[in-house]
Amino acid sequence: MEHNPTLPWYRKLHWQVLMAMIAGALFATFFPEGVAYVGWVGTLFMRALKMIVVPLVLTSITTGVASLGGHGLGRMFSKTLGYYMLSSALAIIAGLLMVNLIQPGVGADLGSAAVEEVSLTTPDSPVELLYKMVPENVVQAIADSNMLGMIFFAILLGMAIGTLPSQHRGPLATFFESAFEAMMKVTGWVIQLLPIGIFGLIAVAVNRFSPSDFAALGKYALTIAAGLLIHLFITLPLLLILLGRIKPTIHFRNMIEPLIMAFSTSSSAATLPVTMRTVEKKVGVSNRTASFVLPMGATVNMDGTALYECAGALFIAQVMGAQLGLVEQGTVVLVALLASIGAAAVPSAGLVVIFIVLGAVGLEGPEVDLIVGAMLAIDRPLDMFRTSVNVFSDSCGAAIIARSEGEHGVDEE
Repeated sequence: MEHNPTLPWYRKLHWQVLMAMIAGALFATFFPEGVAYVGWVGTLFMRALKMIVVPLVLTSITTGVASLGGHGLGRMFSKTLGYYMLSSALAIIAGLLMVNLIQPGVGADLGSAAVEEVSLTTPDSPVELLYKMVPENVVQAIADSNMLGMIFFAILLGMAIGTLPSQHRGPLATFFESAFEAMMKVTGWVIQLLPIGIFGLIAVAVNRFSPSDFAALGKYALTIAAGLLIHLFITLPLLLILLGRIKPTIHFRNMIEPLIMAFSTSSSAATLPVTMRTVEKKVGVSNRTASFVLPMGATVNMDGTALYECAGALFIAQVMGAQLGLVEQGTVVLVALLASIGAAAVPSAGLVVIFIVLGAVGLEGPEVDLIVGAMLAIDRPLDMFRTSVNVFSDSCGAAIIARSEGEHGVDEE
């Protein structure tokens, strides 16, 4: 796996992706006529990513919500879920502000997209948005790319399973957990093909994009990084101060080890054991609180991923020349918030989930795939940063909730 520290450098995914980027760029530069023969590799990889989107998100959300059912009326559950929804929403707002302020996609011509090619399927009003959330036929909703309806159904299904008597809950929970683990395995296989897919995508991109296009990608990366920095160093510290009466400098100092591991592994799941040990031993949170809040956070609290999905979708809309109004951007925000619940705690999970957000506003087609492929090429450092934000938000939630539960010695000098 990506987080295995014993692997030689050339077998680590991020180095393989970097080498694939260089190889794809060189191939397109020196053998432009050969791009037509390798471009299908990138297309096939994008199709594989899309193939796993629905089953992965459906099983992930259902499993995560069902696992919390036994605590559904508990005080700690309410506090934890409330904090995670608040922090994710604030992260999305930070990304929304940055992408509207910087507008990294305006003026870019990635993939030679034209305004008239865009056909948005966003709701015309808040009422229609509610209609899309409650589809008459969930199978038809998935087939029609009504991802908001599918996510809402998965949340309801998970809640229902969690409240069933044990003799009924057990078999259903086991089924969805097993299905989720199977989809995680499939996702791992697809992600391992990332270098091959990147080679084909970069070869096509270099063959079609101009230097100004890659400048737009750099601007996009800076936009995502700016949003993450705001959330990490302004929003979350304010939550620590206002909700937990905790000094952010103390919490940052206590969480250095998990943050470094999160940054290096790009996996909240791989970092979870270190996070739990640190939150208990250094932050001073009780095992009772940490063992509930942190695993739940690794499942449903993905601040950095939610920010990335929202900003990424709006960046693509800007590149395509699509004008997203208040309702359309509200749809993106809502879907990004709900879809982040289904983002598996593994490297590059956001690559899969972003298709959910794009589908919700009708941003689909080969040109969109090409733009997403170019975004994937520069995603690794952003993924490392996103994961650090995810883990830090989880730890902030544990500390805040521990203080609210009357625990002493949390993040004290």
